[in-house]
Amino acid sequence: MAIKQRDLRSAATRTPRVVIAKSLNEALSKSHQTAFLCHSHKDKALVNGLQNLLNENGWNLYIDWLDEELPASPDKNTASNIKNKIGQLNWFLFLATANSTDSRWCPWEIGYADAVKKHENILIIPTEDDSGRWHGNEYLQLYRQITDASNQTTKKSGYAVFDPKSNQGGTWIENLKY
Repeated sequence: MAIKQRDLRSAATRTPRVVIAKSLNEALSKSHQTAFLCHSHKDKALVNGLQNLLNENGWNLYIDWLDEELPASPDKNTASNIKNKIGQLNWFLFLATANSTDSRWCPWEIGYADAVKKHENILIIPTEDDSGRWHGNEYLQLYRQITDASNQTTKKSGYAVFDPKSNQGGTWIENLKY
């Protein structure tokens, strides 16, 4: 099941409950989960909500527009810095929205990640818009997905990683290890 965009917008409005690390370098030095978040800048509210949700589960995200070292206008240095971050961080996450699948940068970023990361370390976050539409291109179905999950037996709900086209045998994101 895709993550509802309204849930991400809602999560963006709350104060973060957890601060995992002050910087990505600190997170890496403490062996915390780190991830490059591939997204469209048009989806800032969704990104902020996802960041809150993942921080609550022990993840530190790299979000390029928060990186003061990147130039204001994208150039070849931007591409080089993004390549370095994708390679440096544990995970590559693709926030699948209408905006990210139409982006010029997002397909390039996942193509680069596919070449340099282990396949199992690339995760898609499919979203469902307010009209109930799922967003993503065919190639995104190659990768595992972080989705909204619940277990009726344990009464647990949250987010889990599943193999493509499966909703069985997932791993809760807080238990996912690099």
